[in-house]
Amino acid sequence: MSNTNIFKQFNGTIANLVNKPAVSATLVIIARLLAATIFIVAGYGKLGAGYAGTQAYMASAGVPGALLPLVIALEIGGGLALLFGFQTRLVAFLLAGFCIISGILFHSGTDQMQQIMFMKNLAMAGGLLGFAVFGAGRLSLDGETRGLDEEARTQSSKNEASYPYPIKQTATR
Repeated sequence: MSNTNIFKQFNGTIANLVNKPAVSATLVIIARLLAATIFIVAGYGKLGAGYAGTQAYMASAGVPGALLPLVIALEIGGGLALLFGFQTRLVAFLLAGFCIISGILFHSGTDQMQQIMFMKNLAMAGGLLGFAVFGAGRLSLDGETRGLDEEARTQSSKNEASYPYPIKQTATR
């Protein structure tokens, strides 16, 4: 058996596993939890004793410290919205933009640690854009299948090979 066939077999096995509704729903919840945690913890860490230090750090990068309440609101509010799957596409898109902008403003130095932090922000933005495209999944406040008509919902549940989180289609004229 060639290496290509082994990889195709592994890929097929993983695809079959994640296409099971219970598995895919669980994985999406775990993905939301993992993605949301960094924002919630970072926002909470800026409250109290961390507030003045964060304002000073922002000012040292040329960003007005008066924007800090908005940053905290985005991190905590956006993190919680992502966690619970509320307005996920919008929130994920906003958080992805935040990751890119904050990476450029605060982590674009030549220091190796800053480069790692910048790449981390880009990786987070990439994952968030996945949520912007595919949504929060069925077990969320958004409940991605709510907008589907009954026929599409029935077809989706019959076809286990289809992606379990269909993007809502709109009629074009």
